[in-house]
Amino acid sequence: VQLQASGGGLVQAGGSLRLSCAASGRIFSNYDMGWFRQAPGKEREFVAAINWSGDNTYYADSMKGRFTISRNNAKNTVYLQMISLKPEDAANYYCAAKPRYKGRYDSDDRYDYWGQGTLVTVSS
Repeated sequence: VQLQASGGGLVQAGGSLRLSCAASGRIFSNYDMGWFRQAPGKEREFVAAINWSGDNTYYADSMKGRFTISRNNAKNTVYLQMISLKPEDAANYYCAAKPRYKGRYDSDDRYDYWGQGTLVTVSS
């Protein structure tokens, strides 16, 4: 699976962004999808995930209520809608794909394919 993330940019604190991740190369609905982020000097952390059908979503505690993950299997795309952004949300955001049989949505070692990252900058 090839993944291409987009939608990052500069936003003021309190603003919103929608990230997209377009997939190609394999059957998209065979994969659960996740978003992770990494800020400079910090470890990569789990943001959100969605199962192959879109029926189940998972969020890191600090993102609940502010971030929404969704997918459109007909368009081979997963989205991350982010609202009420905070300066601490600034990071490179990566989309990733994992086979449906691998559990642990929040564990990056379960994901086999990664996009190149899209940078989110939040000004205070």
